[in-house]
Amino acid sequence: MTCSHFPNAPEPQVLRIDGDPRTCVRRLLTIHAHPDDETTKGGGSVARYAAAGVGTVLVCCTGGEAGTIQNPALNRPEVQACLSEVRRQELAAATAHLGYQRVWMLGYRDSNMPASGAPGTFAAAPLEETIWALVRLIRQERPHVVVTYSDNQRGYPHPDHLRVHEASVPAYEAASDPTFHPELGVAWAPQKLYYAVWSRACLVAQHEAFLQLGLPSPFKVERWQRRPSMDYRLTTKIFIGDHWEQVQAALRAHATQIDPDSKHWFGLPPDIARTTYPYDDYILAHSTVPTTLPEDDLFASVIGDDIRGILSV
Repeated sequence: MTCSHFPNAPEPQVLRIDGDPRTCVRRLLTIHAHPDDETTKGGGSVARYAAAGVGTVLVCCTGGEAGTIQNPALNRPEVQACLSEVRRQELAAATAHLGYQRVWMLGYRDSNMPASGAPGTFAAAPLEETIWALVRLIRQERPHVVVTYSDNQRGYPHPDHLRVHEASVPAYEAASDPTFHPELGVAWAPQKLYYAVWSRACLVAQHEAFLQLGLPSPFKVERWQRRPSMDYRLTTKIFIGDHWEQVQAALRAHATQIDPDSKHWFGLPPDIARTTYPYDDYILAHSTVPTTLPEDDLFASVIGDDIRGILSV
């Protein structure tokens, strides 16, 4: 269904399906900018919830076409020439490792950094167009919890990451308003909105683990100082230690973006790495249900439901 108000808008496409997440009593939808973001920002949480029977959906806003190939072994002309398709394949493999049931490609092109401003790129598209696309998917997938990016991205102000926040917050709000373009689907009210963040505590823990082993740390102190800490805003810490292997497999699936020899991702011995900081960190941005902070569960206080009867009608 192409929106008549935005006839040139890309049509979202399903990249992979593994069952119907809407048949699950609890449902999670995450919104990310590029392939690999779904793994590096909260991938362990998705693996944990998928294993617990939560319906899991990813909306990936761009194809990552402008990404730099970080793996020297794959930085070859033939890979560069088909990077868009390669990254789609990588995303399909990574999300299978994490347990995502449905993966939507929103259809925009990677905007690059700084933004190219080229037609069809995510940052150049009308903001309202993207909001409408997200409202339609939220109403279709009916998540109880939505995860997106923070309102403070000064540490890494990629135009596509900024746009994810700018579009997903109003989409989260508008999805529940029955007067907001009912042609986009029956209104649906998610119960919680979270921002996925990389905490300073995680960086410090990994840095200190390298030093304790007598290894040079890839986590440079001066980089922390340039990237403002938001740890004082953290509300929710999700234990992901039981799903460490799944995250590692998903990282390696993004072979063009994650160098297998990277000390940043793989520099610690596995037995140390899996226990150094086995958490994903979040900021609870909005909740329609009462909850007590701090939390250790994205679904704390969430009221689940069984909508299989509705879907079969």
